[in-house]
Amino acid sequence: MTAMSTGDTGPTLADRILGGWLGRIAGNMLGKPVEQGEVWTRERIDGYLRGADALPLTDYLPAPPTGRDGRDLRPEWRDCVRGRVHGSCRDDDVDYAILGLDLLETHGFAFTTEQVGDLWLLRLPYLQTFTAERAAYRNLANGLRPPLTATYDNPYQEWIGALIRADVHGWTSPGAPHRAASLARRDAVLSHTGNGVYGAMWAAALISAAFTAPTVRQAVDEALTVIPAGCRLARTVRRVASLHEAGLPWEDTLGTLARETAGLGWIHTVPNAAVLTAGLLYGDGDFTTTIALTVRGGLDTDSNGATAGSVAGVHCGAPAIPGQWKDPLQDTVRSAVFGFDGARIGDLAKRTLRLARTGT
Repeated sequence: MTAMSTGDTGPTLADRILGGWLGRIAGNMLGKPVEQGEVWTRERIDGYLRGADALPLTDYLPAPPTGRDGRDLRPEWRDCVRGRVHGSCRDDDVDYAILGLDLLETHGFAFTTEQVGDLWLLRLPYLQTFTAERAAYRNLANGLRPPLTATYDNPYQEWIGALIRADVHGWTSPGAPHRAASLARRDAVLSHTGNGVYGAMWAAALISAAFTAPTVRQAVDEALTVIPAGCRLARTVRRVASLHEAGLPWEDTLGTLARETAGLGWIHTVPNAAVLTAGLLYGDGDFTTTIALTVRGGLDTDSNGATAGSVAGVHCGAPAIPGQWKDPLQDTVRSAVFGFDGARIGDLAKRTLRLARTGT
């Protein structure tokens, strides 16, 4: 099924899939304490890090150096800062990867959008859903069916929720970005429209391409082929790539994109895709630099850190992820998905590998 080269001398398929899982969880944990874009701006995040003598950022966030910072961090920060990570925190960015794995194991790659909704109702607590997912969940419970679940009384249709659900479709379609995007679209339309759906397709394709692309830039370019060239998401990603190619510093690129996407809000897909793309391109394949820059970029920090970590982890493979990121996770994931709390990360990766190898 896959387009992986049999002559690849880099990380094995198993290493890359485990790298994706570890990278997603580590990146999510890194960004979680400062996940509130209107409070934790890019400037404030860097100010926090300077105050803790933690620049350059090469590990989980330090504990807050002042009482005020501690009050403004997400309440989960105590389990997410360096020296206090013992397994992963529960978070929707990881729950949806687990739920996607369960979807493919239960229904196979021919799953329907209706089956995605049925699984949400069965496995996912309502109060652990947010924005577009909560609106879609409510609509499902009230008897609506897709695509009405995405469009009825849902002002969040282009927010980032569908993008964070896309990883498993990339992990199980290594080197086949169009296939990954097709699977992600079928999932995304339960709750999203427009750029919200394109974000999921792009992220799935990006992760899929990272298995085989020689560079992260090539993976970014390949992922753009699965969404309409004229959509705002594609134009924004290309804009970041052009500024990076022109040699603009990372800070200036993000400043430019912040001005050009002003007004969309900190959870909208488009400005977050800009932060994510900048982290990937300026990180240039280095795992630590990639997730550090992405989280320092602000906005939806835990979601962007998670996706950046997934891409970088797939690209470099689990053995190349530095120990300070993966060792504190203790091969354990917390999850609100019924039946999966306390699951082993390695086991989730093995189950994902089986799906990637069968492709059916």
